[in-house]
Parts: sequence; C-alpha cells; structure tokens
Amino acid sequence: MNTNSKPLNAYGELAGDIREILITSEQIQERIQQIGALISVDYAGKTPILIGVLKGVLFFMADLLRTLTIHVEVDFLAVSSYTPSTRDQGLVRLIKDLDISIENRHVLFVEDIVDTGLTLNYLMRNLRARQPASLEACVLFNKPENRLIHLPLKYVGFDLPNRFIVGYGLDHRERFRNLPFIGLLKPDAL
Repeated sequence: MNTNSKPLNAYGELAGDIREILITSEQIQERIQQIGALISVDYAGKTPILIGVLKGVLFFMADLLRTLTIHVEVDFLAVSSYTPSTRDQGLVRLIKDLDISIENRHVLFVEDIVDTGLTLNYLMRNLRARQPASLEACVLFNKPENRLIHLPLKYVGFDLPNRFIVGYGLDHRERFRNLPFIGLLKPDAL
C-alpha cells in the first residue's frame, strides 16, 4: 500500500526492488516531530548529548535534531559490522569512540532500529560505565518480537513486525538507505 505523496515509480531504479511501503515518509516525519517535542520538554535547561551509531542513525538523527527547541550536543559511535553469529551473541567492537566526555552529562542514545536488543544493551552498558548524569534511549523503529533482552526505551517511534525492512537509513548490503520511507524488499532483491 503506497500512501506516499510521491508515487513509488518516482524513486527510479530503487522502486523496482520494493514490494510494499510500510511507513510513509510523511508518517516518519510526523512521528519525529512528536518525539522531538517530548525530548524538548523533558530535557529543557539540560543541554543533553545525543549519541548515535553510524551509519543507519544518520537520517533519524538529522531530522530529530531539527525538531528540537533546546540546546544539544551530538556525538557518534561506530561499531563493527554484524555477522549473523556475532549479532545473536551481542558481540560488538567499537570502531569509533566518542569525542565528547559524557561524565555527569545527560545522555540520550538515539538509535534507528532495535531488533534483538543485544547491541543496544552492550552500548548502553558501555555508556553507563562512563558515569553520565542520566542515560535514556530513543529508537525510531522497534521490533519487540525479536527482543532477546529487555531494554527500557524512553522514546519509541514505531513498533514493527518481524520483517526485513529497508529505507530511511536502514540498508540491505549498504543499499536502500536513501529511501525516505520504510519498505519491504521483493524476494528477488534480497
């Protein structure tokens, strides 16, 4: 079902690989506005540091930052790519660490998607060990059916079914990140 204001064929060669649009760009932007308003109220007067993991969070982080009406700082981590076996074990290797000290600071960890929760759990433990004043998580796409570990998520954009999705920063073999919506790939595109 495509309720995007742009027809699917407006996305050129990418459109041929998309089976269905699950969340339109308009729905994503509306929800980000709502989350940004909540964060602006909750962190008023605190100047939080928003931390994300490259590359997938790039789109969400940029759009979220533009909705905030408070002072913030931004930093990024980069982690090693998953293999199916390391993902299921929650093994993560930091490739790029933070540039800003978070000790005694209010930290909001911003994530594009939470699936099993193992990687987010590892990263939150890593950040908590640095003694921030507070540490919360904000995720745009949440797959609660896949969760292997319970994680408190302060801000959640959308709960999604256990299906492989692409778009809005989420990729398949580094492709499809640039789609402004969340879609399902056709089986032959996987």
